[in-house]
Amino acid sequence: MEKTEWEALKEQLLYTPKHAAYTMTDEEIEAADDFCEGYKDFLNKGKTEREATDEIISLAKANGFIEFIPGEKYTAGEKIYYNNRGKSVILCVIGKKSILNGVKIAAAHIDSPRLDLKPNPLYEDNELAYFDTHYYGGIKKYQWPTIPLALHGVVALKDGSVVPVVIGEEEDDPKFVVTDLLPHLGAEQSKRTLGEGIKGEDLNVLIGSRPFAKDDCSESVKLNMMKILYEKYGFVEADFLSAELEIVPAFKACDIGLDRSLIGSYGHDDRVCAYPAVMAALDAEDPEFTVLSVLTDKEEIGSDGNTGLNSSYMKYFINYLAAMEGYDGYEVLRRSECLSADVTAAFDPIYPEVMEKKNAAFCNKGVAVMKYTGARGKSGTSDASAEFMGKVRAMLDGADVIWQVGELGKVDAGGGGTVAKYVANLDVDVVDIGVPVLSMHSPFETVSKLDVYMAYRAFSSFFKMKK
Repeated sequence: MEKTEWEALKEQLLYTPKHAAYTMTDEEIEAADDFCEGYKDFLNKGKTEREATDEIISLAKANGFIEFIPGEKYTAGEKIYYNNRGKSVILCVIGKKSILNGVKIAAAHIDSPRLDLKPNPLYEDNELAYFDTHYYGGIKKYQWPTIPLALHGVVALKDGSVVPVVIGEEEDDPKFVVTDLLPHLGAEQSKRTLGEGIKGEDLNVLIGSRPFAKDDCSESVKLNMMKILYEKYGFVEADFLSAELEIVPAFKACDIGLDRSLIGSYGHDDRVCAYPAVMAALDAEDPEFTVLSVLTDKEEIGSDGNTGLNSSYMKYFINYLAAMEGYDGYEVLRRSECLSADVTAAFDPIYPEVMEKKNAAFCNKGVAVMKYTGARGKSGTSDASAEFMGKVRAMLDGADVIWQVGELGKVDAGGGGTVAKYVANLDVDVVDIGVPVLSMHSPFETVSKLDVYMAYRAFSSFFKMKK
């Protein structure tokens, strides 16, 4: 049917994002669903930044990537990866153009909110054994009790060996739990504010209750827990000091909805952007520009530390690439461009009061482009230039990527930041682009499969740019 004059004018002049399914073909929707099967597998295999790094490197090797060696010369089309301390990784495909033209960067993070074990975590109280924890990142503490939990991480022994630990992921594995008060005795607890209903020092993980021996000796339950750990992993209590052990939800990624259109899982923030950025790098063949997918650590606690993007490891890596052609790294960085691949809040009809609908991101309306993030008066953000925003819009439209405008809630409602400002501080043009998430920072977040696929299409198109 031919469009009326007003319909044509509305389409030409007004911004009217639609549900992606209205414009995608059946074949594209099927491709999105297929893509998300790999994503769900990635979520299940990479619940921590270490595990995600291992899985990314495994995928990279299977796709012809070789480990980066400083000082080596790499030519157009070669695929390399840089492993930063087992907790962050850079995938790189050397472009046909000189490095002096800049590089294309997709930067996502692979850490997620969780509970970390304290340096001296194991204790017994009234013949119950617990792990004492310190929460990592921004969580609603009340969401963590009474769900099945798993233990992931590594223990570094004094002999230099590193022991991987995973308990709670197999079907017949024991699980762990943070307990809570029954409602019959929770009257005083219910008087607290929601933020104080469960306190940080109450997030102690129950791990066992049987004593080591029949005779009544002190800390017999604690001793039995340590004996089990020693027999399975070979470490003693003092080794907790040199361990990185994390408590994460024990459930797997799964389809949500009668139509299976959504994915529920722990860790969508920000693995839902990391996986598409990884796959875009794996699929990059003979790009014009050198392309980098940077999968980084520590974003949830400010990106500080030598595996976070507030450090210099990405800058140093680009310096090595520049040196191969005899240039300084800053000459490359100032001509480079970056998509800061991080999630944003999806509009939730149950809680509309915190969002401003004209500038909110919605499930199923494509990948969200955010000119800035930050809090209130744009604090802690990189505000992308109009020129770079125009270039990104043209790139997305030219590749038929379905996208929408995004902003993290009403101006005074709160806000949050991404790694964009750390990349921008290197004199790189950068804008945030990512997948809208429901229940962000909870133990079980929800995303749209179509949005995940559009994120992949966006990063792939960015890596294929000719100018």
